[in-house]
Amino acid sequence: MTHVSTSISLPVKGMTCAACSTRLERVLGKVDGVQAASVSLATERADVSFDPSRIGPQQLAEAVAKAGFSVPEDAVELSITGMTCAACSTRLEKVLGKVPGVRKAEVNLATERARITLLPGTASAADLVAAVHKAGFGGRMVTNAQDQATREELDHARDLRRQLIRLAVAVVLTLPLVAGMVAELAGIPWAVPPVVQLALTTPVQFWIGWRFYEGAWKSLRGGAGNMDVLVALGTSAAYFLSAWHVVMGTAHHGNLYFEGAAVVITLVLLGKVLEARAKRSAAGAIRALMKLKPDVARVERDGGVVEVPADAVAPGDVVVVRPGERLPVDGVVVEGESQVDESLITGESLPVSKSVGADVVAGAVNGDGLLRIRATRVGAESTIARIIRMVQGAQASKAPVQKLVDRISAVFVPVVVAVAALSFLGWWLIGGDIQHAIVAAISVLVIACPCALGLATPTGIMVGTGVAARHGILIKDADALERAHHANVVVFDKTGTLTEGHPAVVAQQGDDDLLALVASAQQGSEHPLAKAVLAAVKELAPVSEFRSLPGRGLTAIVQGRALVIGSQRLMVERGVDITALIAAAQAHESQGRTVMWAADMLAAGGTRALGFIAVADPVKASARAAVAGLKALGIETVMLTGDNARAAAAVAEAVGVDRVVAEVLPEDKAAEIMKLKQAGKVVAMVGDGVNDAPALAAAHIGIAMGTGTDVAMQAAGITLVKGDPGLLPAALSVSRATYAKIRQNLFWAFVYNLVAIPLAALGLLTPVIAGAAMAFSSVSVVSNSLLLKRWRMK
Repeated sequence: MTHVSTSISLPVKGMTCAACSTRLERVLGKVDGVQAASVSLATERADVSFDPSRIGPQQLAEAVAKAGFSVPEDAVELSITGMTCAACSTRLEKVLGKVPGVRKAEVNLATERARITLLPGTASAADLVAAVHKAGFGGRMVTNAQDQATREELDHARDLRRQLIRLAVAVVLTLPLVAGMVAELAGIPWAVPPVVQLALTTPVQFWIGWRFYEGAWKSLRGGAGNMDVLVALGTSAAYFLSAWHVVMGTAHHGNLYFEGAAVVITLVLLGKVLEARAKRSAAGAIRALMKLKPDVARVERDGGVVEVPADAVAPGDVVVVRPGERLPVDGVVVEGESQVDESLITGESLPVSKSVGADVVAGAVNGDGLLRIRATRVGAESTIARIIRMVQGAQASKAPVQKLVDRISAVFVPVVVAVAALSFLGWWLIGGDIQHAIVAAISVLVIACPCALGLATPTGIMVGTGVAARHGILIKDADALERAHHANVVVFDKTGTLTEGHPAVVAQQGDDDLLALVASAQQGSEHPLAKAVLAAVKELAPVSEFRSLPGRGLTAIVQGRALVIGSQRLMVERGVDITALIAAAQAHESQGRTVMWAADMLAAGGTRALGFIAVADPVKASARAAVAGLKALGIETVMLTGDNARAAAAVAEAVGVDRVVAEVLPEDKAAEIMKLKQAGKVVAMVGDGVNDAPALAAAHIGIAMGTGTDVAMQAAGITLVKGDPGLLPAALSVSRATYAKIRQNLFWAFVYNLVAIPLAALGLLTPVIAGAAMAFSSVSVVSNSLLLKRWRMK
């Protein structure tokens, strides 16, 4: 029996450390109908694959809630037409309420608006509009993805502001306690009275620090421990022991730890604020991409131009884009000429000239010309939307090394609690010093940091994939990123990857007007060679008496001259003397180029050779530099092509690849990749066509040209947006840089915990120093990942 699988990506609120994400992943994995679950602390998302016949998004959100976390809801507003009475609005509410993922639908008859609350990643605006139409009403979206992103940005800003206010209050209340501690260390006979210490610490412990109690309760209720459990246990022990001494009247500076509890909470909160800001910075790539798409589009409707939400544009609509504006949709230019800046999408630094028939992408900036564009891909299918989805998918995915970290995080808290208990018992039973025993146990609980472990990999991946996206390199998932840095062989397809993928005029020899005459004679022809010649000429002369000679060429009259154009065989048949040019033509043919001859049929009855034109699939300008760049990284290069050996050898010589395998059938390309894998190589395959998809899938890492087919891009782990092979060394370089950063993060996180916990257990650290160290460890890992933003293409 075949099981249908559906995937959903749910945002999750309330996770505080790696133990939270690991626990939620385990909870979701046990839900009946869930096939796979991956939870990322850095992106605060849960990616779940499930069987829709057994469970739905609503049940998944409920499972998240039961685990002690929450799934924030999206709100979509629709403008409704065709409602005549209250019964209409009531019926429409019921219809919308039945759409999968919708939690609540409110339809207002007076304002003709429908406000729908739904789970993120479930129903799209198009699904809701389709449901409205099916119910017999008209509907269009009022809010869009940009509004949603803005709302999320405001929510995060509000949350950060709230945290900063609490942090400021905590600092003000804690400073007198710190001053007393500093005074004691400096030998100054001054101390804050015990009752005042209790009064200052209580709001820090139970108001500012309430988030730790709440997080600990939710975590323990879910059957596991997290960082909040450690902080709540450690600070509560310090607070209640000190409070007991104050209440019993036995308080003196030696047995009060109020400053330890208050300072730890303040420092951990400071760490969380810095961590939140750093995580927002790491996720900046997605927000930058979302901001590329304009909110509105000017669409030609009923003889005029009207403004509509960009998401409401339909394929086939003609959109008007003024100079300086961003393009709202992918499409084809139907009128106008302009320079278009596509740098933020393709990484191409210079504006690209666009005229009638040229493809354009949403998010690009129009230059100084007015363009009329016929929309081809809109909404979720646009290039920018697909790029956003791919980058989001990569940032939410887990690298294989993260799975080991998750297993460690799952047992981390119980192990730390056990170490704290042993430390307490050791100091109490062996040393006989209960005060020192409590301090050591608190220090162990406070200093242990599962957050640094949990953030080490995902923050590196977030920043690395974001940096790559800004340079026109799209990385599908963390797996691709991790494998790419191991690659030691890169296999190229030839056509469309190392070459342009279409014929072009590469040389000509003969009369000055040879190219213009040959192009004029072939205007209107769909033959690839004719198209190549026509593309090289701007002005054409009138043609008459055109006659095709199948398999050999053509005859035509241009500007009163009778021309014969075609193969060398045709020239011989017509008695044209090409002796003077034959050696030069054969030199081109030996390089795999196609030679097209032209001759003048003179009125007197003779013939005169006008010359020849050499046509070939030209090598991409950056191909040679790409191969040289890969060799500089110590990577072997191989070219795999179905073309003939002569043409393949010419391209291989031009770009400098190490080895050529020619005349390979599409179905045999994957077999060639398997041979290299069996020889112990880590293979990256680069291709652009449908015929490359099996080989892309068979390689350790598939790299697709963004100018190629969707099938190739689906099979690949990395996509080069503008189809430039020159980005290949950069793609592998950013992969290596990201992986190096992840290794640094994991090394620091492991070493920190391995060194810090024993030091605390041995009583060598106070709770205050332990709290500072714990806050610093998380912030340092995220900050180290942010250094990846300095990566540049060489």
